[in-house]
Amino acid sequence: MELELSILDFIQSLRTPFGDTAMPLISKLGDAGMIWIILGLILLIIPKTRSYGVLVTAVLIADVILCNGILKNLFQRIRPCDINTAVTLLIPKPKDFSFPSGHTACSVAVSTALFLVREKRSAPDKERSRVRSTMGNLWIPAWILTVMIAFSRMYLYVHYPTDILGGIVAGLAAGYIGYKVTEILGKRDKRVTN
Repeated sequence: MELELSILDFIQSLRTPFGDTAMPLISKLGDAGMIWIILGLILLIIPKTRSYGVLVTAVLIADVILCNGILKNLFQRIRPCDINTAVTLLIPKPKDFSFPSGHTACSVAVSTALFLVREKRSAPDKERSRVRSTMGNLWIPAWILTVMIAFSRMYLYVHYPTDILGGIVAGLAAGYIGYKVTEILGKRDKRVTN
């Protein structure tokens, strides 16, 4: 834990007025998975992207069960801001446990699923091909935002580096589980309609 606190303290030495404004805003995008929930809803509303919306929804459900339902309660790790109370927090102090980082897990889960699905959708016509091409690239900005959200949690002193690593592992698992579930259900639906 000493090494992790040293890393967080080093990150605190990099703080700037711009970072102190930007990092809480970036972190807020991941609050309760809100940016990913909004993405999923938008994709569900648009008929051509509905299958991607179903994917994002499945991934979010898998993440909530795995990260918030199981792992946080299993490990019950106290946050670094509870250990080093001298650090001035830029956001309200989180009330749940620290490991794994829920912001990171949720973001990694959605980004992973979008990466896995990028070339997997069939495209029988030009319109579907155009949609697939556009959606196939959605994983790139998703991963950029994921990295920013994960770093913001350490900048804000509310997660240890291993919380972030745990969030990455949990997110990879949830993303893969959600992806496989939607793939299996999609294949079953095709068999039923044929």
